[in-house]
Formats: sequence, C-alpha cells, structure tokens
Amino acid sequence: MVFVKAQKSRAYFKRFQVKFKRRREGKTDYRARIRMINQDKNKYNTPKYRFVVRFTNKDIVCQIVSATITGDHVLAAAYAHELPHFGLDVGLSNYAAAYCTGLLLSRRVLKKLEMDEEYEGNVEATGEDYSVEPAETRRPFRALLDVGLIKTTTGNRVFGALKGALDGGLDIPHSDKRFAGFNKDNKQLDAEVHRKYIYGGHVAAYMNTLMEDEPEKYQSHFKEYIKRGVEADNIEEMYKKVHAAIRADPTPKKSDKQQPKEHKRYNLKKLTYEERKAKLIERLNALNAAAGNADDEDDDEDDDE
Repeated sequence: MVFVKAQKSRAYFKRFQVKFKRRREGKTDYRARIRMINQDKNKYNTPKYRFVVRFTNKDIVCQIVSATITGDHVLAAAYAHELPHFGLDVGLSNYAAAYCTGLLLSRRVLKKLEMDEEYEGNVEATGEDYSVEPAETRRPFRALLDVGLIKTTTGNRVFGALKGALDGGLDIPHSDKRFAGFNKDNKQLDAEVHRKYIYGGHVAAYMNTLMEDEPEKYQSHFKEYIKRGVEADNIEEMYKKVHAAIRADPTPKKSDKQQPKEHKRYNLKKLTYEERKAKLIERLNALNAAAGNADDEDDDEDDDE
C-alpha cells in the first residue's frame, strides 16, 4: 500500500473556526456589511442607517436599519403587499411597484421624524436624477443603499426602490448609471425611458404586444389585471394616483381581514396527564368489555352443542 501523507493534521482541525451562520447559509455578504456599518469612533453611538431592499417571489421589502452590538434595529419598514391600501392591486413585484415601495418608506420615515413637510422630495416623477437639497434647519435623513446579494445590473428593480426613496426626500449617495434607461455608449440617462418604467410603461407595452400576437396568453398572463379592469391605456394614471395617495397619508393601514375564529391545527392537540389517564382507562374498559362479550358467545356455542 502506498504511503499517503495527511494533508490536514490534528493541529489544523483543532484550530478550525466555522464561519458565521448567515455566511454558511449564503444570506449575508459580511465583507460588504462590515464596510456599511462601520462608524467613525468620534461619532460614538450615532446610528449609521442603511436603506435595505430585498425581493421575494411576490413581495418587496424596504427597511431603514441601523446596526447595534445586540443586533440590527429597524426604524421603519414598507412592503409591496401594503400597496393595495393605496390603490395598487396588481403587479406588486415589478419596477414600478419597487418605486412605490421606496417612496412609501421614505415618506413614512420622514413623517415619523417630523421632517415630511420640510423635505417633500420630487413631487412629480420625471425620470431625471434627483438629490435632495439640505434645508436651513435640519439636514436631510441620510442612509446607505444595502442591496444584499443581488446583482446590481442596469435597470434592476432595486434601483427602482432607490429612485422612489430619493424622490420621497431621503439622502442616499448614488449614481444614475444603474437606473433604467442609462445608455453606456453616451454615458447619459434617458429620462423618458426611466419615466416609462416608473409609471409601468414597459408593462403596458407588453400587454399591447400580447393582445395583438397571443390573445390566449394575454388572458392567462394578465388575468388579475383584466379582473380589476386595469388596461394598458390607464396604467400610468393608476400609478399617479398611487403616488398621490402615498404622499397624502403614508402611515401603516390596519388590515380589514378578520382574524379566524378557529385556528387550523396540522397536528394533534397535546393531552394533559389527566386526559391521557382517562383515555387509557376508557381503552382498557373497552377491551375488557370486548373480551367479556367474546367469552359469552363461546359459552352460548358450547350450550348449543
């Protein structure tokens, strides 16, 4: 047998250190996180806020988060599933919905800090880049964009949420190079293209294309749009009303859904000691009764013989 030298000795394994749990799960990029949460020592315990954007299959999550030794603290949050309260019932995960969610969070956090009247932001979204100007009294609320593990490609929905937060009045360091409509050849942002994405123009164009080319696919693909009477021509007006409703009152709305009277159980209810004891006695009595009936039947058969 050939001698094989051990590549990793006992000393190696004694010193092995497991990585953080969220790194093992592939959820957190700690190299990026440490650079975002590091605070200058002369600022002591001043929180350093992050504008966190995350996407699920059916929802968009936007949060204002600060890191502490005991864990992250969420100052305010907004979700795409809240948008039906403001008039947007369909398309809750596209670029336009991301813009609405970012706008909702920015107006909500400024209202919470009583800065909403001082910093109104960009009231009408034109698609052009916008940065808030500091007022004479309080400086604008500043946060850093936290995209997580998402690929920051041009036109990604995360930059739709960023644009909504900027127009809402937050101060977030950014560049216009990743907004939808940026042309890398002439290195300029096409405001008309960006405006089209903010108001759902790309969805309307796709609806018109499907209506002409594949009517059956249109009926199945945009079933919820058809059910609620949303057509390609009135999508822009719908988003304008949503933006106005968010600015009018960004506070969280209570759900109209009633709590269920009886909660569903997917496992058996745990019995107490007394209930288990009573159940056992009942089973024993049933077994004894069944055995007694069997003996009586055997005696009757013997008498007949």
